[in-house]
Amino acid sequence: MSGMRRMRAAAVAAMLLALCACGDGGGQAPPTRPVLVERPQPAPGTSRSFPGEIRARAESPLAFRIGGQLVRREVDAGDRVTRGQLLAVIDQGDVEAQSRAAAARLAAAEAQLRRAAADRARYAALAGDQLVSRSALDAQEAAWRAADGEARAARAQAEVARNQAGYAELRAPVDGVIASRQAEAGQVVAAGQAVFTLAADDGREVAIALPESVVADFSVGQPVEVELWTAPGERLRGRFREISPAADPVARTYAARVAIEDADAARVALGQSAEVHAAGTGAALSVPLSAVQGGAGGEATVWVFDDGRVRAVAVEVGDFGAERVPVTSGVAADDWVVVAGGHLLRDGQAARAVDRRNRPVDAAPR
Repeated sequence: MSGMRRMRAAAVAAMLLALCACGDGGGQAPPTRPVLVERPQPAPGTSRSFPGEIRARAESPLAFRIGGQLVRREVDAGDRVTRGQLLAVIDQGDVEAQSRAAAARLAAAEAQLRRAAADRARYAALAGDQLVSRSALDAQEAAWRAADGEARAARAQAEVARNQAGYAELRAPVDGVIASRQAEAGQVVAAGQAVFTLAADDGREVAIALPESVVADFSVGQPVEVELWTAPGERLRGRFREISPAADPVARTYAARVAIEDADAARVALGQSAEVHAAGTGAALSVPLSAVQGGAGGEATVWVFDDGRVRAVAVEVGDFGAERVPVTSGVAADDWVVVAGGHLLRDGQAARAVDRRNRPVDAAPR
């Protein structure tokens, strides 16, 4: 009997140790989980596609600020340039002559000013000894003031002439690519006449045209997807940046610009063909079947990655398809939805998110 009691006491002690171990483990923070995420996509039948062309966000015509004969052209269409790089030069003979003439006028005006200042000083001394009248001193004071004004004007004209000489060189204002050339060496160009068109390196966009029957379904800031015709099946994130308020009088379409987010200039080349996939306002989104989880009450939920953590979001879903399920409410088009590993997550748990191309995703807090 004593042996049985010892065995029962040992079993009870083992159970107590197990319970204590479980209690200690429950106080630990859940581990950081790796998860696969993607953006919700428009549900089948709710997306529209629009063909377009890759353009630079800023396309600036470059021109000389003075007129003259173009004597040298340093770049051509398609060349990449950096800020401050010399692009073209016009004949500097006239502007250099004007600069020399302005410098000569300045020298003469300053000499006249020095003479007027000396005369004023002499007359002031004579007036102090009462050897000249007050009116004679006032005349010398006026002459000095006039000479001083002439010198100031000549100094300003000389500065303008020096600037004009600098305007004979056309330089790139920013980094970018020469999109087109409108003048050749030997041609006489007027001030303000475009010589080059510069596509700046501050972003890439898709220029599209929206039919008037659907333009009301889209708004500035709305997320879309851009598919390059050279990379079918691979979609880049974008947003409507601009939608024209007036229709083209001939085509009856509305010009729109779609900004490509995180566009690689090496892959997204100027002039390249692209297709914009956009869902109208209020259209349903869809997520993969693996993203939808069942809640405690039977409702559908998905995990959304935001600010380094995941949170469970209740959603309303439609009829399940073979691979995807439409979501009518609960998520937005710019949410990062967990599509793999959701069954291992807890609400508020830290997570490391990657997209389909195994690139880290850093979702900023809303």
